[in-house]
Amino acid sequence: MTEKKSFVYSSGKPEIDKKIEELLQAAGVIENRREYFEMIATVLRFSFQNTPYADVRLVNQSLKEIRYAESIFQPYRSFKKVTIFGSARIKPQTPEWLSAKDFAKIMVESGFMVITGGGEGIMEAAQFGAGKDKSFGLNIRLPFEQKPNEVIDGDPKLISFRYFFNRKLHFVKESHAIALFPGGFGTMDECFETLTLLQTGKAPLVPFVFIDVPGGTYWKNFVDFLSNNLLKRGLISAEDFNLFLVTEDIHEAKKEILSFYS
Repeated sequence: MTEKKSFVYSSGKPEIDKKIEELLQAAGVIENRREYFEMIATVLRFSFQNTPYADVRLVNQSLKEIRYAESIFQPYRSFKKVTIFGSARIKPQTPEWLSAKDFAKIMVESGFMVITGGGEGIMEAAQFGAGKDKSFGLNIRLPFEQKPNEVIDGDPKLISFRYFFNRKLHFVKESHAIALFPGGFGTMDECFETLTLLQTGKAPLVPFVFIDVPGGTYWKNFVDFLSNNLLKRGLISAEDFNLFLVTEDIHEAKKEILSFYS
């Protein structure tokens, strides 16, 4: 039966609400009808409140990016995916690069697909390991540094985002596990934002692993920083360290992820 009632959240104008309902009816929208009604009403509310052009453009571009990204991921919903973060500046064939490549390879062999930022360094290494068919690249349009790596460049599963917040949304929303290799500001940003989402329950708990090379100290020093500066001052809890695993062994990282879903 077609839903005809007006929703609590609306455009604020009954005559416009009626037109929205008629539009949804004409478009054949049945499932999730309330949400589509409210999205249209929200767009009109922006118009009614004389929103500045820059803000209208941001909302418009953001919504289009989300819609497009959803269309790319939709055919692959049945596959579990691991997001791999790490620096674009790591050089090919270095220990960190090779570790990321091997980790991606064994995760694909375990039935996962791989999501990276689509750039060079660790991202490129992971996509060499995963192969183009099992890779997604969530690139960001920047005036410098970030460009698609040769594995994912030109592939339909490469998405180029204008906005970092949309990109990070899909890193987390589409992932069933998170793996971090050494990186710079971008990697740290992704690290802390994802940990915050897990800690606060704003994202479902998923396996979260920090991977270093054998003998490496990058993540050891990071955890020492958390312990000595955040934990000791009561800024985080001891239980927060249960959110992640630190390892130098890619097979231990794989085991952590697979055991979570066993």
